[in-house]
Amino acid sequence: MQKLFALLLSVSLAVSASAQSSKYFDIAKNLEIFANAYREINHSYVDELDPGKLMRTGLDAMLEGLDPYTNYISETDIEGYRYLTEGKFNGTGANGRKMGEYVVITEILENSPAHKAGIKVGDAVTAIDGQSARGRNESDVIEFLRGFPGTEVQLQLKRPGETKEIKVSLKREEMNSNNVPHSGIVAPGIAYINLNVFSRDAGENVANALNKLKSGKDPIRGVILDLRDNGGGLLNEAVNLVNVFVPKGEFVTSTKGKVPEWDRSFRTLNNPIDADIPVVVLIDHMSASASEIVSGALQDLDRAVLMGQRSYGKGLVQNTKDLGYNAKIKLTTAKYYIPSGRCIQAVRYKGGKPVDIPDSERAAFKTRGGRPVLDGGGVAPDVLLPTDTATGIVKALIDQNVVFDYVTQYTLKHPSIDSIETFVFDDWSGFSQFVASKNFEYESASEKKIKELRLLAESEQYTVSTDLAALESKIKTEKKSELDRNKTRISREIEQEIVGRYYFQKGKVRKSLKNDPDVEAAVQLLNNQERYKAILAGKAD
Repeated sequence: MQKLFALLLSVSLAVSASAQSSKYFDIAKNLEIFANAYREINHSYVDELDPGKLMRTGLDAMLEGLDPYTNYISETDIEGYRYLTEGKFNGTGANGRKMGEYVVITEILENSPAHKAGIKVGDAVTAIDGQSARGRNESDVIEFLRGFPGTEVQLQLKRPGETKEIKVSLKREEMNSNNVPHSGIVAPGIAYINLNVFSRDAGENVANALNKLKSGKDPIRGVILDLRDNGGGLLNEAVNLVNVFVPKGEFVTSTKGKVPEWDRSFRTLNNPIDADIPVVVLIDHMSASASEIVSGALQDLDRAVLMGQRSYGKGLVQNTKDLGYNAKIKLTTAKYYIPSGRCIQAVRYKGGKPVDIPDSERAAFKTRGGRPVLDGGGVAPDVLLPTDTATGIVKALIDQNVVFDYVTQYTLKHPSIDSIETFVFDDWSGFSQFVASKNFEYESASEKKIKELRLLAESEQYTVSTDLAALESKIKTEKKSELDRNKTRISREIEQEIVGRYYFQKGKVRKSLKNDPDVEAAVQLLNNQERYKAILAGKAD
């Protein structure tokens, strides 16, 4: 028997070694083929080629078949990547977007170098360090603004309402944006905490906000943790945030990949701030990565009720490897798994973005209390809320910068506004006139479908042009009143943008709480403890 076992073992090892040898041979063979093809193309192709650009195209094409987070970082990309990984990615505290010939400042962090220098949202960057910025795209301009703390950058700005361009000198600083822009009481006994990114001290800042709210004169009966539009960040801060609400020693997440030695598990390390207070976590389709670890872990542990929409679906771990010549590759090496054992990673992509898959194709798991939960494609909320995404004319007014430009003109005439909560936008006629002066036009979804139908009908030789023309005419007539029909929603967008100009990001968050349907739904649930407990017990309708 022992001889038989030894024989089987030797055969198994030989097969394994043979398979491994075959794999290495395939790698070597294909590398040689690739190198030969690359050499021949560079030597013999009819037009002159840039070898670096050609190689970049080949590498990008190779990685395109993998997940969208595995990327090649060339030597020319390395500085921007270094700022990002070191957290020094916005040395001036300004961000912008291409509008026409120039990049226009769209956001400024409070107390940042840009704020201290007097830069305003709406300023167009016309030159950087003496070089013209005309025609530059936003990524180019933002990269120029980024840099190591202590270094300087000279900007030339074109400000609306002023004829002479402005010159400013900025000294870059390491930016520590406030990751908890707002916390407060949104209803009697109901606390609200907004976390917009999992940057340094995120868990501690949420804990401090909760402690401060609990120390108020009125007792707190429930907490709303808002992770909407939070794209994630540091893994350890996700664990620290879960630790605010769950006891020490609880398993939060693990990473598993091809190399077992790299697998890791993460547990809470401290005593919680409050392990019993009812919690509602708000998520949406832009809640990703660390946001999904927090919301998924709290759901798996039956510690919170999730409300909103299904999250983004990013459950991957990336690491960087040196390739030589100051180039790197950022590649996915593992996946995140949360307490139930499920993975939140999206399994399908289209155009670099996750594609929703039916629940019937997802694997089922159970929370600590036995509630069924599904893997793949993000975290599904316990209570699904309707989306409030801008569509139609509202989206067009935002995308075409009409709202942005109007608010820029508005701020020129209004040096200050009322407090955040009391300010109300009440110049609808002025906005309507501004839209008319811009010759604003947009193509509705219905009009796009009619164009598609006309082309299809023509290809199949159907005579329907008269009918379609009549339908188009009717839609155009209806569109004339579309602006007024969407007055409430458009006014809300204008209010948000105006408040942000005077009170920065924290102002936008506070203003957004006014008539926020998701927050109102969370308050109602926390005020109905019978339903809250039924959801966590898996007994709700």
